Amino acid sequence: MTLGPSITVFWYALLTALATGVGALPFAFVGAVSRRATAIANALAAGLMLGASFALVVEGSRHGAGATELGAFLGVAFVLTAERLLRDRPIRFGAIDGARGRRMLLMVAVMTVHSAAEGVAVGVAFGGTGALAAAITIAIAVHNVPEGLAITAVLRPGGVSVARCAGWSVFSSLPQPLLAVPAFLFVEAFAPALPYGLGFAAGAMMFMVFEELLPEAYQEARRGAVAALVSGAMIGMIVFQHYL
Repeated sequence: MTLGPSITVFWYALLTALATGVGALPFAFVGAVSRRATAIANALAAGLMLGASFALVVEGSRHGAGATELGAFLGVAFVLTAERLLRDRPIRFGAIDGARGRRMLLMVAVMTVHSAAEGVAVGVAFGGTGALAAAITIAIAVHNVPEGLAITAVLRPGGVSVARCAGWSVFSSLPQPLLAVPAFLFVEAFAPALPYGLGFAAGAMMFMVFEELLPEAYQEARRGAVAALVSGAMIGMIVFQHYL
């Protein structure tokens, strides 16, 4: 196999990663972030992540329902283990330490793992028809924009600059170009692992939502407002992905 197709796959997957940074741009027009604004940002991130998780479970089930479910449980176990390992360690994310620094680190880690599954999906798609590959690539690139928004919604209230939020958003999606090429070259080997990866990402994100984001949001804002925003963001994300 020549390098030409592999380079094409890499550049397309790199574009999907760069699209994640676009999600940070709306925060360039927001000034100081109050505690209530932090709660709203957490609720928005929670809704977007739940919507993305729903789509991952649906897509994974098409390739194997049992494998997707097992992957989801492994994703939950991954976050639980990471939290336990990090709980008593001095964690610092930029200028933020303590519980908030740990939450920010976990957020980036979970979204990075999530991107690995999407990178495999891009590579496997390029192993099929050109039309399917183009559709999957465009869908993931557009889908990555609100994911960047979700990451920024957690990092920005902690004092991380918009530029750094965009940088961390892109960083979280770098597994996409790194794994897309191997998945394309060895599609028969990677395809069976896809539902496990999609389920893993969904389980990890959902656990982060219920364990980290929603409890803090409920502490700082009215429960009804938080629930409404989470529900609206989740439904919007699902509808958005449906029409991609």
